Amino acid sequence: MTVILDPLQLKEIMPNAKDEDIDFYLDALNRQLNLYEINTPLRQAHFIAQIAHESGAFRYKSENLNYSAKALKAVFGKYFPTEELAQECARKPEKIANSVYANRMGNSDTESGDGWKYRGRGLIQLTGCENYEKCSQVIGKDLIEEPDLLIHDPDIAVGAACWFWDMKKLNRHADEDDLKTITKKINGGYHGLEDRASYLDRAKKIFNV
Repeated sequence: MTVILDPLQLKEIMPNAKDEDIDFYLDALNRQLNLYEINTPLRQAHFIAQIAHESGAFRYKSENLNYSAKALKAVFGKYFPTEELAQECARKPEKIANSVYANRMGNSDTESGDGWKYRGRGLIQLTGCENYEKCSQVIGKDLIEEPDLLIHDPDIAVGAACWFWDMKKLNRHADEDDLKTITKKINGGYHGLEDRASYLDRAKKIFNV
């Protein structure tokens, strides 16, 4: 089954999206989704709902790490246990990324700069050297050496999101209409669940699910 997206559908699902951002991704979405069998109305509704939330309705192509000290304590409290540490990194995105993402997800230590180099990019915010490497092997693009391809090339951004979706076997959970499980597998928790649900409700109406 092939489901073709059009810009009016995406605009109704994401009313705050800019036309130029929808146009940036539209052709790539229609090329890539069928390759990963995201090809039923329900699967596409769930996929669009998730990427809409993760990308701020296609506005953000890379992770916004410009946190205040208060936000650092709230979001990344385990990495900033003291007010002093939070103040030291506040409003310094590169320093925050290198602190928060060091020594995990395939990244090296803080000094390596891997946290910043492999910060969240693309429609599902691909994060960490390990994910960049695995994704590179599947989509045939060297994201280790050129991570900003996820920002500048819509086919690569969409392809990486589809790869992540496929790796996590999310079509199965979409078939079960299981928003919470999909959200947890993407986010690690349930952050933004209400917003994701709003996108999903609109997408279901548009796709007649």
